[in-house]
Amino acid sequence: MEELFNIIFNTEFWYSVLRVTTPILFAALGALISDRAGVINIALEGIMLISALTGVLVSAAFQSAWLGLLGAVVIGALVGLLLAYFSLNLKTDIILSGIALNLMAAGGTVFVLFLVVNNKGISTDLASKVMPNITIPLIDKIPILGPIISGHNVLTYISILSVIFIFYLLYKTPLGLKIRAVGENPNAADSVGISVRKIKYIALVLSGVFAGFGGAFMSMGYLSYFSKNMTDGRGFIALAAEAMGGATPIGTFLTSLFFGFANALANNLQTLRVPYQLVQMIPYIATLFGLAIYASRKQSQIKKLKRQKVKLISKDNV
Repeated sequence: MEELFNIIFNTEFWYSVLRVTTPILFAALGALISDRAGVINIALEGIMLISALTGVLVSAAFQSAWLGLLGAVVIGALVGLLLAYFSLNLKTDIILSGIALNLMAAGGTVFVLFLVVNNKGISTDLASKVMPNITIPLIDKIPILGPIISGHNVLTYISILSVIFIFYLLYKTPLGLKIRAVGENPNAADSVGISVRKIKYIALVLSGVFAGFGGAFMSMGYLSYFSKNMTDGRGFIALAAEAMGGATPIGTFLTSLFFGFANALANNLQTLRVPYQLVQMIPYIATLFGLAIYASRKQSQIKKLKRQKVKLISKDNV
């Protein structure tokens, strides 16, 4: 127990919490945008995986980390666009389309990697680039807080700024109002001249963009190479984080931190004499635990609304 406390109450641990939260937060913000538009992007896992490989390939080809990031984000947007076309134009079930994209990404990335570097598992033979770390002046000198906040990859800071951006987009812009209107009542939105299909297209493309950022971080920040199935379920954890966060930017940020904490704890427990299989279960146990709390809270809200409805009906009858 003392060793566990030494791990948790340590600046390096909390630094790692922010680090491992980054890809989850990016994907969760992508899930948030699509969810508020009334569409579920279950393909986040696959988009992150495709973007992770694209970032490595493009950065190696042009010897530029920033061009690699751009490539990862663009391919994320294109996959989001493809998902939108399947579901909105071809009328396929968006869940099944998302699962198909995830399966395609799992096998397709390995196939492309083999074609490029003749390796089915890892891209270390490629001279790919990594996004830079940033030391924040003055803050890095603050005891305790400085080592936790300063020195992260630039994408970690972009993910935190993205929370502010999404909040502003959803609640302070006409586009955000349209996204929320379409998600809450598409028929009412259509009746006032809002193109429901267009808004859902935009939401899914933006969702792909943020998942692309998350994938780029995995191979150009978290690690310096691409490896087979390196996202390791983070896209699905992001969906849980968004749901637990009540489909709000701040709530999504806080629940992403919760899952980041669980992942960081799992990583650090490997240094102790804890069975490897048990350590690997921690993030997913945290996901189930969080979803159970979320479901319980939703059930309580539904029951409360039903009681209020019954009272209103009773008053009308009287």
